[in-house]
Amino acid sequence: MNSIQQQPGSEPLTVVISRRVIKGQEAEFERLSSLMTERAAQYPGHLGANMFKPANANDPEYRIIFKFSSRETLEAWERSPERAEILAQIEPLLVAPAEKEVMSGIVTWFTLPGQNPVQPPAKYKMTFVSWLALYPTVTLIFFLFGAPLAQMPLLLRTLIVTAVVMVAMSYLLMPRFTRWFAFWLFPKRERNVR
Repeated sequence: MNSIQQQPGSEPLTVVISRRVIKGQEAEFERLSSLMTERAAQYPGHLGANMFKPANANDPEYRIIFKFSSRETLEAWERSPERAEILAQIEPLLVAPAEKEVMSGIVTWFTLPGQNPVQPPAKYKMTFVSWLALYPTVTLIFFLFGAPLAQMPLLLRTLIVTAVVMVAMSYLLMPRFTRWFAFWLFPKRERNVR
């Protein structure tokens, strides 16, 4: 496995594995990948996984995306004998060694559903689109609930506001804003870059 972007801290991590499969070995590869996902799901900290099949017959690349709650839980899975056993069966099915990328933070907000992962947008683009979603959300929260929030102690007030904002950003706003601004975040010439 080639490239790893090291990220400090114990925040959730998204791992993207790119594997190019030998022609004719796709069914066995998919079976083993499903088994790998089933085993990973039994490990503490596993937050889910998706497999993206090759975009067309000329490109044998699969992308497997999975998430763990922290670097520690990810490393525990990566050191496990259950993973090593299946990995030993997968590697002979590959054209070349797998490539691995570990991401954390807001980069994981910027993915296009139903498409193979792409390179993350430039930081200034991610910052601007995040701000476009964040500013009206925070403004609306304070417009609707400003008076009751003002009566609360500062720590409780910021706890509630940040919790609501983060859930809204992660599950409601950023998936929509990423789609709406895909033309700018992921210009066509960059969307198929691997």
